[in-house]
Amino acid sequence: MTPPIDAHVRLDTHPTHPSAVTATLTGTQAHIALMGLEAADWTVVADNVLVLVRIDREEPYWAEKAAEALTVQGITAEITARLREAIDEEWEWANHPMPWFSRTEVREASDKAQKLYDDIRHGRLLIHAHAEDGHTTVAVGTYLDSGTSVHLHGENHLRQIADTFDSPAQALLAFERAYGDTMRPGPAPMTDTECEAAEGRNVLSAPAPKHEPHNAEPQLVPAYAADAGDHDVILNDFLAAHADWDRWRTWSDDATHAIHESQTLRIERLHQAHPHETAWTIAAYETPVSDRMWHLTATGSTPAPVLQTLLNHLAEGDRWDTAIGSPVTEKTVTAGTSPLTGAGWKHTIDGRWIRWTNPSADAGVQFDAFTAQKPHSTLATWTIWAGPNINHPTWALYASPYTPAPLIADLATELAHGTEIRHQLHATSPRQTQSTQTLPAAAPTDPKPRARRFH
Repeated sequence: MTPPIDAHVRLDTHPTHPSAVTATLTGTQAHIALMGLEAADWTVVADNVLVLVRIDREEPYWAEKAAEALTVQGITAEITARLREAIDEEWEWANHPMPWFSRTEVREASDKAQKLYDDIRHGRLLIHAHAEDGHTTVAVGTYLDSGTSVHLHGENHLRQIADTFDSPAQALLAFERAYGDTMRPGPAPMTDTECEAAEGRNVLSAPAPKHEPHNAEPQLVPAYAADAGDHDVILNDFLAAHADWDRWRTWSDDATHAIHESQTLRIERLHQAHPHETAWTIAAYETPVSDRMWHLTATGSTPAPVLQTLLNHLAEGDRWDTAIGSPVTEKTVTAGTSPLTGAGWKHTIDGRWIRWTNPSADAGVQFDAFTAQKPHSTLATWTIWAGPNINHPTWALYASPYTPAPLIADLATELAHGTEIRHQLHATSPRQTQSTQTLPAAAPTDPKPRARRFH
């Protein structure tokens, strides 16, 4: 018989997420249970508190499996009455595309989709591009450990591998042939289900007490971590200060276009874009009637100082005009990223990708040597980002092969050395929130997004 371990795990429903599960650990050997749950993809949110959040809504099932595994190890696992009710509930996916599947087969298929989601979230599967395919999303990516590339089809619990390739080049070419019209660089924006999962993994805490504005204190943060501010105001201020730019808005009033007097540089600003979607497009042309030479896009959550650096560069016409049409070379890559190297950012090479990452690993620049050789590719040669990782950035800029090195260098300088004052309430300090972490009583929840109940 396995000797008992001084660890107790209490499994309960999540206080806000409709299907997630929490685990509260006690005992002198609680660390043993913690390591086991972490290996099963539970997320630590505080000292000896973990959550299990999945995109397939199967947390109660897997929580019961975790309890069984803990018991075998000699760890006491307690399942609350609320969680037991959720475990015993019978349900099925509404409008599942494979209605002939048994409940077990549905669970197996969704678990494979969950593993793909986890691989993407943890950076094991790097997504190069995504596209729309009817009413769903497709993507192309590469496993960094094996180098195998895959085409993915579907979202959330329906995501699956549609095809495999021996190299990223083969996968990208095939993906571009199939989805070139709707192809976009990088991963698709998070779905509602993925956003819910991310929120469920946040630190669980009691509601913070309200503070008056005088309790706010200024905080100096890196430019890449600054607030986005009001992008429309930033654009208005830019145009008001530069008479050599003209503006006009679309008839639907959902976009503003700004054109330089030379007619060779243009800005498009989408006013209602999602924070993780493209909100800005900068495009440069050799002549007013020529094809586009280079372009850059920015998401709606791009920090204000980074966006202002971009616009300030565009205002200096002599800097971008002379660089139009310049192919990417080792010299231009070095010139564009020298501010990062000088600031001590980590420099790595992984096949076709050259990356620079800041010491805290929450901001970076990536150069794709493969797309750099394809001037008309729809994929990004440069990716400038900040956030959890490059696959799920808080914000990102994507630039094409001929984007001028001085522009990349200006943005790199802002990332490496720029700072911004941000006001933050005492109660919102991550460290303070974690130190006062409590688990509020869970309210009864109805997992409507996932199921149609049997009666």
